Amino acid sequence: MLDNLSKYDIILASNSPRRKEILGGLDLKFEVKTLSGIDESYPDTLKGEEIPLHIAKKKAEAYKALLNGNTMIITADTIVWDGERVMGKPKDEADAKAMLRALSGKQHMVYTGVTINTKEKSEAFVASSKVKFAELRDEDIEYYVSKYKPMDKAGSYGIQEWIGYIAVEGIEGSFYNVMGLPAQRLWQALKKF
Repeated sequence: MLDNLSKYDIILASNSPRRKEILGGLDLKFEVKTLSGIDESYPDTLKGEEIPLHIAKKKAEAYKALLNGNTMIITADTIVWDGERVMGKPKDEADAKAMLRALSGKQHMVYTGVTINTKEKSEAFVASSKVKFAELRDEDIEYYVSKYKPMDKAGSYGIQEWIGYIAVEGIEGSFYNVMGLPAQRLWQALKKF
């Protein structure tokens, strides 16, 4: 569909099955390549949307050696921000349950930092979505964590799963951003390459 991309071998630098699904939904031909041991730390001074952009850029730097004349590398990082702290992937089930209790009945932000890099050009942006959760009962949280095992998800939830059906009262912004890759913003950025 985007003829300007036909000259590129597109690499999605992510283990996320959701990012793979979303990028595939754009009808782009790409392959997944991942490197282990990438440092995803960030300075304590960063807040909200600054964090995933910083991490996405660090990931891009780690993949720089793979760039040649016809390679395009896409990196991304997603966080849940409750207004005071970042909620990344939970350490264990207890941490997952604590995160969901903290989100229950409140609004939070989901930020995804994205980078697109070729030898000649680099683009980076952050997408934001505001999500409103209904009150969750302890049994809702117990059921979701035990059945869906959200250990690989920022904020301990996947909006496309059962918890999204019962908890999300409203969303302002991109649904796909909450899943982990802001498809529409990415499409617009890819048109510029």
